[in-house]
Amino acid sequence: MNQMRSRIHEIIFEADTPLGRMFDIGLLILILISVVELMLASVKEVHAAFGFELIILDWIITTLFAIEYILRIYAVRKPWKYIFSFYGLVDLLAILPTFISPFITGANVLGNVRILRLFRVFRVLKLAPYLIESTILVTAMRKSMRKISVFLGMVLIIVVMVGSLMYFIEGQSNEKFSSIPRSMYWAIVTVTTVGYGDITPESPIGQFFSALLMILGYGVLAVPTGIVSVEMKNAQDGFSINTVSCESCGREGHSDDANYCKFCGGAL
Repeated sequence: MNQMRSRIHEIIFEADTPLGRMFDIGLLILILISVVELMLASVKEVHAAFGFELIILDWIITTLFAIEYILRIYAVRKPWKYIFSFYGLVDLLAILPTFISPFITGANVLGNVRILRLFRVFRVLKLAPYLIESTILVTAMRKSMRKISVFLGMVLIIVVMVGSLMYFIEGQSNEKFSSIPRSMYWAIVTVTTVGYGDITPESPIGQFFSALLMILGYGVLAVPTGIVSVEMKNAQDGFSINTVSCESCGREGHSDDANYCKFCGGAL
């Protein structure tokens, strides 16, 4: 039994074996087919002409994903670690809507959740270069969160202040600035340089503050980029991982010299 579990784990979770590569390629093709099927099903003309065929194809694909999901649970020593992991939840949400739709009215609306299958592409692309770069990016984002949160907090304060100020400047003569929340919406659109143009100031003072906010917007875009770039450089120095997958929880991203999984403590 343990030998069979180890063999299934090697095929499903590892990418450095011939069978593992074949499994990953097949899974990647299945993911792409399922995403194309979901997009075609959203086209009214295609759905009207091939609705039944698309439903059958979706059931076949979902059944194969369900079998793979069960095998992944079986292949790890600590199934709950996989079930409640990010990819475990993605796998579950990718198959659940199809199976519950016949029993719950309106559950077919949840069918769009199946687009989460696209996340599984990142799991299939677990060769060392992809794994290293993605781990560096995640590490940099995690270390940047506190700095970016402080910065976004300051931006939010500016948006509230400018939105309130513009309401008092424009609110009397410009009906588009009808409330402070609506003025804040204008401030957010302006500071992010999106510029929908649905709300525009008309007074000279309002246009002056609008110009200042536009200039500030370039800094809003540049600061988080700089923070993440610095953290990516720090995370990249001396960073080295491999594609070994833990047999207990199924997660990758361990250092080359690691003997135990950094996520669950299982032996590698």
